[in-house]
Amino acid sequence: MRVAERPTAAATAGNRTGPLLRVQDLSVSFATGSGRLRAVDGVSFDVGAGETVAVLGESGSGKSVTAQTVMGLLPRPAGRIEGGRIFFDGVDLLDRPDSYTRALCGTEIAMIFQDPLSSLNPVFRVGTQIGEMLRRRRGVSRRKAREHAVEMMHRVGIPAPHKRVDDYPHQFSGGMRQRVMIAMALSMNPRLVIADEPTTALDVTVQAQIMSLLADLQREEGMALVLITHDLGVVADVADRAILMYAGRVVETGPIREVYDHGAHPYSVGLMGSLPTGDQDRLTPITGAPPDLRQLPTGCSFHPRCAFATDRCRTDEPALRVAPDRPQAHRTACHHAEEVLADGFR
Repeated sequence: MRVAERPTAAATAGNRTGPLLRVQDLSVSFATGSGRLRAVDGVSFDVGAGETVAVLGESGSGKSVTAQTVMGLLPRPAGRIEGGRIFFDGVDLLDRPDSYTRALCGTEIAMIFQDPLSSLNPVFRVGTQIGEMLRRRRGVSRRKAREHAVEMMHRVGIPAPHKRVDDYPHQFSGGMRQRVMIAMALSMNPRLVIADEPTTALDVTVQAQIMSLLADLQREEGMALVLITHDLGVVADVADRAILMYAGRVVETGPIREVYDHGAHPYSVGLMGSLPTGDQDRLTPITGAPPDLRQLPTGCSFHPRCAFATDRCRTDEPALRVAPDRPQAHRTACHHAEEVLADGFR
């Protein structure tokens, strides 16, 4: 079967003044037994060329669904895009046929999935899987693809790659399997890499190694990197900007040190207060639980868990606005941002 033609530079050359990736007012829903569930609700953000952006939030906040939609991997027919636009290099992917996005995947946009054991095929050698994209998209020989796989395994720090290229996924540790996934994602030198929970199920030491590897490769290649995680600590030193999601919506965004040190949304403050530090006796958890997306609260979705909530929060959904007395790039969706900044976690 003929592979869809890769979009050429000429196809998008006239639209390269903006960010590499732009998501505008994206809404995604899923069919359930009790009706449609809106997993992503009006999400907007930009990712510039060479920028590292962390998308943060609890499980079920819509992070992975947003990434899957960008990649054209939304499960159909259960999943449905209700509205919005996704621009990559100035081209609206939702206005193009599915074959266009498929042609971008792997070559211009790549994804590192959170579970390498289930993402890698257990019956194929890792070298075959790393080189498969090169063979399919560029038509190189099996020998050249194997040489490329060895080179990529060396780049991501896998010892003795010329020997391990013929091993199977089960012969690698969890951290080494994740390195294989990174090698696969970078094999075609994509301009945007989306890493979905890249350190899940890894111990703390290996987490740090994987994040350091991603940061080094990002600097070497100049690619844009989107890190999706619920672990605020693993991205604190590598991301340029943070996007905090709750119940399918963006509730705060800005330079990562701004969001971490001067959280203007009660959810940000709560997450920071839940992080362990060396001088505290016990953690301060956020009360309650994330809402059921089938029955979202009216107004601000966070109000049932919020100490700052008032009647206005229960009726009026807050829009993203510049956080009070903070830089223009720091925006929050909270009616009481002034009080949060004054009284929140320090």
